[in-house]
Amino acid sequence: MVDHGIGKPMYRLEDVRLLQGQGQFMDDLNPLPNIHHVAILRSPYPHARIKAIRTDKAALVPGVKGVITGSMVASLSRPFPVGVTAPVKYYSLAVDKVRFVGEPVAVVVAKNRYIAEDALEKIEVEYEPLPAVVDIERAMEEDAPLLHEEVGSNIANQRTFHYGDVEKAFQEADYTISHKFLFPKYSATPMETYGVIANYEKSTNSYTVWANFHGPFTLHSVMAAALQVPGNKLRIITPKDNGGSYGIKAGIYPYVVLMAIASRVAGVPVKWIEDRQEHLAASSSGTDRVTYIEAAFNKDGTVTALKMKMIDNVGGYIRAPEPACLYRNHSNAVGPYRIRNLYMEAYAVMTNKCPTGLIRGYGGQEHYFPIERTMQMIAEKLGMDPAEVIRKNLIRADEFPYKTPSGGIYDSGDYHKAFELLLQVGKYHELREYQKKAKADGKLFGIGLACIVEPSGSNMGYITMALTPEERAKSLPKSGCAEAATVMIDPSGSISVRISTTPSGQGHETVAAQIVGEVLGVNPRDVQVVAELDTLTSPWSVASGSYSSRFAPIGSSAIYQAAQKVRQKLLKIASGILSTSEEDLDLSQGKVVVKGNPEKSVSIKRLAGLSHWHPQGLSEGVEPGIFETAYYTVHTANPPDKNEFVNSSVTYGFVADLVAVEVDPDTGEVKILDYYTVHDAGKLLNPLIVDGQIYGGLVHGLGGALYEELSYDKNGQFLAGTFMDYLCPTATEIPPIHIHHIETPSPFTPLGAKGLGEGNCMSTPAAIANAVADATDCIIDNLPLSPNRVWNLLQKKRQEQEKVYIRGDH
Repeated sequence: MVDHGIGKPMYRLEDVRLLQGQGQFMDDLNPLPNIHHVAILRSPYPHARIKAIRTDKAALVPGVKGVITGSMVASLSRPFPVGVTAPVKYYSLAVDKVRFVGEPVAVVVAKNRYIAEDALEKIEVEYEPLPAVVDIERAMEEDAPLLHEEVGSNIANQRTFHYGDVEKAFQEADYTISHKFLFPKYSATPMETYGVIANYEKSTNSYTVWANFHGPFTLHSVMAAALQVPGNKLRIITPKDNGGSYGIKAGIYPYVVLMAIASRVAGVPVKWIEDRQEHLAASSSGTDRVTYIEAAFNKDGTVTALKMKMIDNVGGYIRAPEPACLYRNHSNAVGPYRIRNLYMEAYAVMTNKCPTGLIRGYGGQEHYFPIERTMQMIAEKLGMDPAEVIRKNLIRADEFPYKTPSGGIYDSGDYHKAFELLLQVGKYHELREYQKKAKADGKLFGIGLACIVEPSGSNMGYITMALTPEERAKSLPKSGCAEAATVMIDPSGSISVRISTTPSGQGHETVAAQIVGEVLGVNPRDVQVVAELDTLTSPWSVASGSYSSRFAPIGSSAIYQAAQKVRQKLLKIASGILSTSEEDLDLSQGKVVVKGNPEKSVSIKRLAGLSHWHPQGLSEGVEPGIFETAYYTVHTANPPDKNEFVNSSVTYGFVADLVAVEVDPDTGEVKILDYYTVHDAGKLLNPLIVDGQIYGGLVHGLGGALYEELSYDKNGQFLAGTFMDYLCPTATEIPPIHIHHIETPSPFTPLGAKGLGEGNCMSTPAAIANAVADATDCIIDNLPLSPNRVWNLLQKKRQEQEKVYIRGDH
């Protein structure tokens, strides 16, 4: 038996080099001689025409190799392809007009960054300021300032969906409730910002780019199309070490193209490392969203229908992979609840803010905040305990696989079991008793619950929900979630595995080694994992990358299947040597052994040596060498159909949260006393890594609930350009966190695993909002719950109570 196999809490292999300072991150790389450095001039205006750019003085600065402007970019590239029909033209550098503060306007290439930064000051830009719009709903009005004249409005995409008989459900319901919710724009603030090294090879008209881009690699074709070269002329290499991301580094792709063009114009390799202020102002973020939600429900708490109007602010441009945030949760729109009637309106709206993209949990936090707040509001309306309303509506264990009204296929789960475990470990009923005493003592103590479905392993077809069925029919259908892996054994018997999931700290190398170690009967610490991705030499697909919690359901499955191929080859070779059928052989402790007779064996090292050094000694039909690649996808990842049904992810986990808070009535500060979270993510591949991911996701969600917002003033000026203004939770703000699990393996993946790590980003803002609402008796419909916002809500409530008292209505 192999120690530290699948499902065991093995310490991370990556940590040894990282703790010893041996990591190789973007700024550590110097893959070419004569690398020059880049600085970017950015717009100080949220909306303005570029009347003129004068670069002569900058070009004359000693050490400057070249200056690139929008006209050059427009002549050497095309606008990026977008996934909507609106004719939005988006280049890697502003052409004629700027549409958000921080948009790149010019690039200087110089011998070092100091010279490049100095030369930026010599560039003279003549702007014609234009009216800006940052409010989502204001941007939709006919007289709003127009960002893209060729589009004709600020609405980049709009779709409507009907499932079931919504109107009948509303007519027959005992009650209805409606409310408007606002969700903030916030980010992922990775430890390592964007970094790109690019080299143009004139002789072959090709580009080689090193970048901490993590995918989805569908954007490779977007970049190649922008550069007007075939895919094999754009080679992207990602380092094995990526200092965090969780989605945010998908947004690096415009800079990949920009640096490629800069190298071409300047005639030298170029390097750009983004600084923190650039990252906050102009990298990417999640969408801020306005949601109008209506629910129909009966007096016993059963919710029968939902209507949702979701309006996403995608910023100055809608850029791929948007409108991903708007449609990623389409299939799990009703969350964990047995709601059969659903109406959705979806809008992607452009404003004078930084463009958006993927961040951890993308689309989920915006989606579940109004739904889970509505569930609590329903409980308040009926005078029921929120836990009872949740119980009443959760999908039952005997209903899995469960098909949602919009076409999602929830693979497995026992939501009631997980929820009851949460109430038990969180001592929910004891907390309710304590709350009565606390309120009697004048304390603002609240309890919040939230239950969500965590989608993982995106079906590449979901993004085409932005198009009508007729529009989709005009092009090749999109589906699947393919990932690749290669397992090889060299002539000495050493085992290596190459993955294409571009990890950014999640522990992919460790889990890959555990899987291969168990399948091949070796110690995982003897397995070498190659995590770099090279689009010219690695096996990959358009779906490859690190996003959508896809490693556990998809990446691990590809590794497992590649390892199984190697296992079968080893057994086949050993069968000839041991004169025993393959069915009677097993792999254990680095050997192929005869079942029931372990002394009759042959080592993997000898089998590998035979396949490499003596191929003539192999049985007939056995190829030399041991080098196996597997591609894996899930059969349920089909294209959307003509009825607008789509299974937008391939596995679905469950998360149930309970949080207890106390609110300071004098300052509005929210103190989290305890946080409990229960997860069902199928088979856990490494419980130690799983809990680490949950901690990270929960803290990310905590930031969105209480601290983080990329705020702008009404004129479009950016107000959160440093960590003095953009507040992230630190170790001192982290509450006690209690993690528990149940495991209902997925029937759709070979290891039974589902994705995990994004769930608490989706659930935590809703759970905390419910707790604060419970503590204060205020309507919480906007985040983050900063002390100032909570204090203002408390003051408003006091003023209303005073008016009632004066009228004598008490």
